[in-house]
Amino acid sequence: MSPFVAWSIFIIGFVLPALHIAVTRTTGPWTAPRESGCPFGPRTGWLILVLMLGPIGWLMFVTRRKPRPPKN
Repeated sequence: MSPFVAWSIFIIGFVLPALHIAVTRTTGPWTAPRESGCPFGPRTGWLILVLMLGPIGWLMFVTRRKPRPPKN
């Protein structure tokens, strides 16, 4: 594998999705509310998922952001 291909995979698969989550407004706050037991906020959690899973984590983020119809 050439260095160009390796850097392209890294940038497209990890850096760009992480940057997308970091700058989008619909993700939520960086920190969790005080009454929750989790130290991470929604944005931090999605960022961790993308860093661990790469493009799969980003696809999970993109599909979760779309509004779902109410259940009957």
